[in-house]
Amino acid sequence: MRFTLVDRILEIQPGQEITAVKNLSLAEEYLADHFPLFPVLPGVLMLEAMTQAGAWLVRHDEDFAHSIVVLKEARNIKYADFVEPGFQLVVNAKQIKQDANTTTFKTIGSVDGKTHVSARLILERYNLAESNSDDASLDRRTIHELRKLFERLYRPASKEELQQLAS
Repeated sequence: MRFTLVDRILEIQPGQEITAVKNLSLAEEYLADHFPLFPVLPGVLMLEAMTQAGAWLVRHDEDFAHSIVVLKEARNIKYADFVEPGFQLVVNAKQIKQDANTTTFKTIGSVDGKTHVSARLILERYNLAESNSDDASLDRRTIHELRKLFERLYRPASKEELQQLAS
Protein backbone atom coordinates (compact mmCIF):
# COMPACT_ATOMS: atom_id res chain seq x y z
CA MET A 1 0.00 0.00 0.00
CA ARG A 2 1.29 3.45 -0.88
CA PHE A 3 0.31 6.42 1.25
CA THR A 4 -0.08 9.86 -0.25
CA LEU A 5 0.22 12.06 2.80
CA VAL A 6 0.00 15.44 1.12
CA ASP A 7 -3.59 16.39 0.35
CA ARG A 8 -2.85 19.85 -0.99
CA ILE A 9 0.15 22.03 -1.74
CA LEU A 10 -0.67 25.56 -0.64
CA GLU A 11 2.47 27.47 -1.49
CA ILE A 12 5.79 27.00 -3.22
CA GLN A 13 8.67 29.43 -3.10
CA PRO A 14 11.08 27.87 -5.62
CA GLY A 15 14.42 26.90 -4.11
CA GLN A 16 13.25 28.01 -0.67
CA GLU A 17 10.18 26.38 0.86
CA ILE A 18 6.89 24.61 0.45
CA THR A 19 3.72 24.58 2.54
CA ALA A 20 1.38 21.61 2.26
CA VAL A 21 -1.42 20.02 4.27
CA LYS A 22 -2.49 16.58 5.38
CA ASN A 23 -6.12 16.31 6.44
CA LEU A 24 -6.66 13.51 8.92
CA SER A 25 -9.95 11.67 8.55
CA LEU A 26 -11.29 8.94 10.82
CA ALA A 27 -11.91 6.95 7.60
CA GLU A 28 -8.19 6.27 7.16
CA GLU A 29 -7.72 2.52 7.63
CA TYR A 30 -4.53 2.58 9.71
CA LEU A 31 -6.32 4.51 12.48
CA ALA A 32 -8.22 1.35 13.41
CA ASP A 33 -4.90 -0.08 14.57
CA HIS A 34 -3.20 3.07 15.86
CA PHE A 35 -4.77 3.21 18.45
CA PRO A 36 -8.30 1.72 18.38
CA LEU A 37 -9.59 3.67 21.39
CA PHE A 38 -7.47 6.77 20.76
CA PRO A 39 -6.85 7.10 17.01
CA VAL A 40 -3.96 9.40 16.09
CA LEU A 41 -1.73 9.89 13.07
CA PRO A 42 1.33 7.68 13.64
CA GLY A 43 4.55 9.62 14.13
CA VAL A 44 6.21 7.84 11.23
CA LEU A 45 3.40 9.06 8.93
CA MET A 46 3.86 12.62 10.21
CA LEU A 47 7.51 12.25 9.21
CA GLU A 48 6.46 10.81 5.84
CA ALA A 49 4.16 13.80 5.20
CA MET A 50 7.12 16.13 5.78
CA THR A 51 9.29 14.00 3.48
CA GLN A 52 6.66 14.05 0.74
CA ALA A 53 6.28 17.82 0.99
CA GLY A 54 10.02 18.30 0.61
CA ALA A 55 10.07 15.87 -2.33
CA TRP A 56 7.42 17.94 -4.12
CA LEU A 57 9.60 21.03 -3.81
CA VAL A 58 12.60 19.12 -5.21
CA ARG A 59 10.53 17.84 -8.14
CA HIS A 60 9.06 21.27 -8.85
CA ASP A 61 12.44 23.02 -8.70
CA GLU A 62 14.08 20.48 -11.03
CA ASP A 63 11.10 20.26 -13.41
CA PHE A 64 10.64 16.59 -12.50
CA ALA A 65 14.14 15.58 -13.64
CA HIS A 66 14.25 12.58 -11.27
CA SER A 67 11.74 9.78 -10.86
CA ILE A 68 12.83 8.96 -7.32
CA VAL A 69 13.09 11.37 -4.38
CA VAL A 70 13.45 9.52 -1.08
CA LEU A 71 14.37 10.11 2.53
CA LYS A 72 18.07 9.46 3.02
CA GLU A 73 18.37 10.67 6.59
CA ALA A 74 16.21 12.15 9.34
CA ARG A 75 17.82 14.10 12.18
CA ASN A 76 16.61 15.86 15.31
CA ILE A 77 13.07 14.50 15.08
CA LYS A 78 10.95 15.97 17.85
CA TYR A 79 7.34 14.95 18.43
CA ALA A 80 5.39 17.41 20.57
CA ASP A 81 1.75 16.35 20.27
CA PHE A 82 -0.73 14.02 18.61
CA VAL A 83 -2.70 14.72 15.44
CA GLU A 84 -6.25 13.47 15.84
CA PRO A 85 -8.90 12.83 13.17
CA GLY A 86 -10.71 15.98 12.11
CA PHE A 87 -7.56 18.09 12.24
CA GLN A 88 -5.19 19.32 9.56
CA LEU A 89 -1.42 18.90 9.76
CA VAL A 90 0.21 21.88 8.05
CA VAL A 91 3.69 20.98 6.83
CA ASN A 92 6.37 23.54 6.07
CA ALA A 93 9.68 22.44 4.58
CA LYS A 94 12.45 25.02 4.20
CA GLN A 95 15.36 24.13 1.98
CA ILE A 96 18.64 24.82 3.76
CA LYS A 97 21.19 23.06 1.55
CA GLN A 98 21.42 21.34 -1.82
CA ASP A 99 24.14 19.49 -3.69
CA ALA A 100 24.24 17.26 -6.79
CA ASN A 101 22.21 14.41 -5.26
CA THR A 102 20.69 15.58 -1.98
CA THR A 103 18.59 18.37 -0.53
CA THR A 104 18.41 19.19 3.17
CA PHE A 105 15.25 20.62 4.74
CA LYS A 106 14.21 22.02 8.08
CA THR A 107 10.61 20.81 8.47
CA ILE A 108 7.76 21.55 10.83
CA GLY A 109 4.33 19.97 11.09
CA SER A 110 1.76 22.03 12.97
CA VAL A 111 -1.91 21.96 13.87
CA ASP A 112 -3.73 25.25 14.47
CA GLY A 113 -0.37 27.08 14.58
CA LYS A 114 1.10 24.77 17.26
CA THR A 115 4.14 22.64 16.34
CA HIS A 116 3.43 18.91 16.62
CA VAL A 117 6.57 17.57 14.92
CA SER A 118 9.84 18.93 13.59
CA ALA A 119 12.89 17.42 11.92
CA ARG A 120 15.84 18.01 9.65
CA LEU A 121 15.48 15.81 6.57
CA ILE A 122 17.96 14.90 3.86
CA LEU A 123 16.31 13.75 0.63
CA GLU A 124 18.15 11.95 -2.14
CA ARG A 125 17.13 12.06 -5.79
CA TYR A 126 17.96 9.83 -8.73
CA ASN A 127 16.60 7.98 -11.74
CA LEU A 128 16.34 4.21 -11.91
CA ALA A 129 18.10 4.26 -15.29
CA GLU A 130 21.27 5.46 -13.55
CA SER A 131 21.84 1.91 -12.31
CA ASN A 132 19.99 0.02 -15.06
CA SER A 133 19.43 1.59 -18.47
CA ASP A 134 16.50 -0.79 -19.06
CA ASP A 135 14.56 1.23 -16.47
CA ALA A 136 14.49 4.46 -18.50
CA SER A 137 10.91 3.82 -19.61
CA LEU A 138 9.89 3.26 -15.98
CA ASP A 139 11.46 6.60 -15.08
CA ARG A 140 9.46 8.32 -17.84
CA ARG A 141 6.16 6.71 -16.74
CA THR A 142 6.80 7.52 -13.09
CA ILE A 143 7.61 11.15 -13.87
CA HIS A 144 4.49 11.41 -16.04
CA GLU A 145 2.30 10.11 -13.18
CA LEU A 146 4.00 12.40 -10.65
CA ARG A 147 3.35 15.43 -12.87
CA LYS A 148 -0.35 14.51 -13.04
CA LEU A 149 -0.56 14.12 -9.28
CA PHE A 150 1.24 17.43 -8.74
CA GLU A 151 -1.32 19.20 -10.94
CA ARG A 152 -4.08 17.88 -8.66
CA LEU A 153 -2.29 18.77 -5.44
CA TYR A 154 -0.94 22.22 -6.20
CA ARG A 155 -3.65 24.77 -5.64
CA PRO A 156 -2.01 27.90 -4.27
CA ALA A 157 -3.67 29.31 -1.20
CA SER A 158 -4.83 32.89 -0.98
CA LYS A 159 -3.02 35.27 1.36
CA GLU A 160 -5.98 35.05 3.71
CA GLU A 161 -5.78 31.24 3.84
CA LEU A 162 -2.05 31.36 4.57
CA GLN A 163 -2.55 33.94 7.34
CA GLN A 164 -5.30 31.79 8.85
CA LEU A 165 -3.01 28.75 8.92
CA ALA A 166 -0.19 30.75 10.52
CA SER A 167 -2.36 31.87 13.43
